[in-house]
Amino acid sequence: MNDIPLKKSFPKQVDSPEAMIALGREFGRELIDGSILALSGGLGAGKTHFTKGLAAELGCTGEVTSPTFTLAHEYTGGRLPVYHFDFYRMDSEDEVLRIGWDEYLDAKGVVVVEWPDKFPDLLPLGTTWLEFKIDGTSRQVTVGG
Repeated sequence: MNDIPLKKSFPKQVDSPEAMIALGREFGRELIDGSILALSGGLGAGKTHFTKGLAAELGCTGEVTSPTFTLAHEYTGGRLPVYHFDFYRMDSEDEVLRIGWDEYLDAKGVVVVEWPDKFPDLLPLGTTWLEFKIDGTSRQVTVGG
């Protein structure tokens, strides 16, 4: 996943929620089965809007919302399912493992994790890290390893 062609076009300046959804759609075109995305950034930085676009591009059905209180959402019905996690309210790596983390990593689909910085050791080699920063009224999105 680290060699995705789209990576060369980053960083991106994003000026609206609609533009963040469009960026997620653009990124979604590049994803393959087994892609893992770690979305790092503060509250309101655009991580969930990005995921909305990504899931829409993959053809998933259902409303995409932040999994902050449910910890994980599954979006299906498209080219690839999306497994959307939020580590924000999790207290330990063991808690993440108890919700079936390893099974999701082995499942067919795309794994998206918000707040991955809490448990970076749980993310396998090859995870694509995206950083979302608030810059005034816009957002800056960069892609790491």
